[in-house]
Amino acid sequence: MLQIENMVTGYGKKQVVNGIDFEVKPGEFVCIIGANGCGKTTALKGILGFLPLTSGAVRMNGNDTSRLSNKQRARLFAYIPQLHIPPFPFKVADVVLLGRTPHLTSTVADVTKRDKVVAYEAMKQLSILHLAEREYTELSGGQQQLVLIARALAQEPDLLVMDEPTASLDFGNQQLVLTRLHVLSRAGMAVLMVTHDPDHALFCADRVIVMDGGRIILEGSPSDTITSEIMQRIYSTNVCVANVQLDDGQTRRTCIPLMTTREAPATEYAQTASAVLLGMKGNPS
Repeated sequence: MLQIENMVTGYGKKQVVNGIDFEVKPGEFVCIIGANGCGKTTALKGILGFLPLTSGAVRMNGNDTSRLSNKQRARLFAYIPQLHIPPFPFKVADVVLLGRTPHLTSTVADVTKRDKVVAYEAMKQLSILHLAEREYTELSGGQQQLVLIARALAQEPDLLVMDEPTASLDFGNQQLVLTRLHVLSRAGMAVLMVTHDPDHALFCADRVIVMDGGRIILEGSPSDTITSEIMQRIYSTNVCVANVQLDDGQTRRTCIPLMTTREAPATEYAQTASAVLLGMKGNPS
């Protein structure tokens, strides 16, 4: 569906993304991970047309997106940024209805019954119908992000594109948003998400793209890409990736940063993490 071919882009004469290639298939959840400044967000801007490409191409369903109008591109991509500051206290239902803008013939006055039905279904899918008459500005951060995702779904895009959608949220709201995204992906929505948190990729992704220095250094399943060695390389810190058995018998893979107040060999960090995890019914790997 989405094909990125040798994409090079950046800011002015500074190249930040240096020749990356990947694709997103229909119904697939793909995460791009990497440290701050590695080119993740710049790659998204190039894909969405916010930045011009120095070379390469972005194709959706075989079509070069650089030849499309903004309205045509908005029917293919729905974008959810890191942070959204609303300019006016719209009702939630109206914010979601704004997602229908690419489908309107001229103005908001042309909103049809179908547009309202699509917006209603988007809110229902995200379990936020009860918020429809609330003012968007009065909601919690997690609820606001769910409204933005509903607005994106109302666009009826081929691909949902997100740039660290939980970056400004507390732990509970992160889980709320990620759980809803996981449900959407299992229902067949194609998603491309940038995150700096490998645990988010472990929870949501079908496939992970690891970036470092403006390039893709590894691509594959979460279990193949999110390893202690790779995480230590891209984040320049000691990390232990381990499988932990929960009380209900399920096993979850998690990424643990190993912080200390003194210098110690990486093996000592790993041994310490293993001991902690074993105490939690863990199975370090």
